[in-house]
Amino acid sequence: METEELIKTIIQCAYNVRLHLAAGFLESVYQKALVIELKEKGIYTETEIPIHVYYKKFNVGEFKADILIEKNIIVELKAVQNLTPLHEAELVNYLTATNIDNGLLINFGGERIEIKRKFRQYKKLAHKSNQE
Repeated sequence: METEELIKTIIQCAYNVRLHLAAGFLESVYQKALVIELKEKGIYTETEIPIHVYYKKFNVGEFKADILIEKNIIVELKAVQNLTPLHEAELVNYLTATNIDNGLLINFGGERIEIKRKFRQYKKLAHKSNQE
C-alpha cells in the first residue's frame, strides 16, 4: 500500500476506534483497539518496539514507539486532554532517531479525537495547515 493511502487508512481506523471508545480510557486500551482495526485491514503492525537513540555513534537512550506500521510509519498515541508542542516534538524526535519519514500523533483523550501528521524533515502540506 502506498504511503499516502496507508496514512488515510490509519486515520480512518483511529476514527473507528473513537466511535467505539470514548475519552477516558488508558492509552494502552486505544493502542490495542487500533492494532485490531489495522490488522483487520491487513496492515502489519508492531507495538512497543524499542528504538535506540545514538549520539556520536554511542547509544545514549532508548524509547518505545507505540505502533510501528509496515516498518514505515510511527504512530504515537496519547490519552490527554489536549496535545502540546512537546508531544509533537517527541514524535519528530522518534522519526529523526529512526530515519522514518512519516508519523501520526493521535490523541484519544480529549472531547474530540486529535490527529496530527508529522515528518522527519519539515514539509508544508497544501491541504491542511495544522499538519507539519
